[in-house]
Amino acid sequence: MWKKEYQAKLISIQEAAQKVESGDVVGTALAIGSGSPDIFNAILDRWQELKGVKILDTIGLYPFKFQDPEYMLPLDGHINYMPGFSIATGRRMNTTKQAEFYPVMSSDLADKVWHRADVFITQVTPPNSAGYVNLGLTNFYTLDTIRKGRASGKQRVTIGEVNDQMPVIYGNNWMHISEFDYFVENSTKIPTFGRGTPTETDKAIAGYVLDLIEDGDTIQMGIGGIPEAVVCGLEGKKDLGVLTEMFPIGLPQLVAQGIVTNTRKPFHQGVTVATFCMGDEEMYRYVEQNPACEFYPSSYTNNPFFIAQHPNMVAMNMALMVDLSGQINSEGVGHTQISGSGGQLDFMIGSFWSQGGKGITLLYSARKMKDGSLSSAIVPELPIGSPVTVPRTYAQYVVTEYGVANLRYKSRTERAKELIAVAHPDLRGELYASLKKNFFPFASMASIK
Repeated sequence: MWKKEYQAKLISIQEAAQKVESGDVVGTALAIGSGSPDIFNAILDRWQELKGVKILDTIGLYPFKFQDPEYMLPLDGHINYMPGFSIATGRRMNTTKQAEFYPVMSSDLADKVWHRADVFITQVTPPNSAGYVNLGLTNFYTLDTIRKGRASGKQRVTIGEVNDQMPVIYGNNWMHISEFDYFVENSTKIPTFGRGTPTETDKAIAGYVLDLIEDGDTIQMGIGGIPEAVVCGLEGKKDLGVLTEMFPIGLPQLVAQGIVTNTRKPFHQGVTVATFCMGDEEMYRYVEQNPACEFYPSSYTNNPFFIAQHPNMVAMNMALMVDLSGQINSEGVGHTQISGSGGQLDFMIGSFWSQGGKGITLLYSARKMKDGSLSSAIVPELPIGSPVTVPRTYAQYVVTEYGVANLRYKSRTERAKELIAVAHPDLRGELYASLKKNFFPFASMASIK
């Protein structure tokens, strides 16, 4: 029965593009799960006949034209770009102020997307013998968005782009073909990502982080050079659990070495739980149809209440800057968007309320400017327009290559002192001067230090 339904819903890429109408918001899945460039190129080709269409993207990993400022400029008013996150591929659109940024968190992404998306496109595997497709390497907000959007009546069109190269991942990652309006068959190569080489600064920061991780902890980490260095340094740890957004770098090796066992977690024992995956071929082979790896919607994995129920939850995420009161900015400088909040706040809140939990912010103490000068990542105050990703009330550990600042049980001035102690040595003097001026104008510098 389902085979006839599937065949009846099967259309071409050009026919799928015709389902978009003027005024529509076209949502797509995150990262590898998003619709392919082929289907979006077919939509963009219609730009002259469309008006007021917005493409709601999150992490675009494919070579999309809608992330090219020069290509998109003539399309303004016809088709515009509205990212929910912002990584390197879409950053030029933000820099040129052509993208209309949509603030989201991982835990509320599905809610934010289904309330806006009239059309939703996601890659899926071919249907199995029971008529179910698998969401493959991205669940995140896809499953919730489709089900809630359709139930509400907001989501007019749901398109599954069937990719026979997409791996099957276990967990709550299956959807029946009846939950889609149309299918497009399009074999698309899965992007791969190599593991980076940590710098000496990355290794220095990782060394401090590793001292905070204990046997049996449940960990979450983001992506970047410092998390890579942390993974490389986990040798000697044992019985770690993983509850995270993205399967951690080097997961197959961590399991093989007995570092990650997931045996001490109160939920999903023996299973690494995440909501999406990006990696190399080895990673994809490992997670494919592996009962020890499961995907769930981010509304589940990133629910702070659920995270907090894991004792000794250690969350590790990078930031751009931290002000002297502990406000953490991981998203942009001024009104220029660089990234999105992702799951950072979700896991910071969850780890904050976890028994024995630790929320760790990873930070390079300074960056070198074009003229050779240093710009501190620990600042008296955030630049005007800069977003606060994590409010100071949830700030815990801030780690730079110069040490660890523990802010949780500190006053505003005590926090400032802790942060200045891990700032770049060449920039501490001006930070102390700011502390004296803004926090304790009547105190001597000696009493501050």
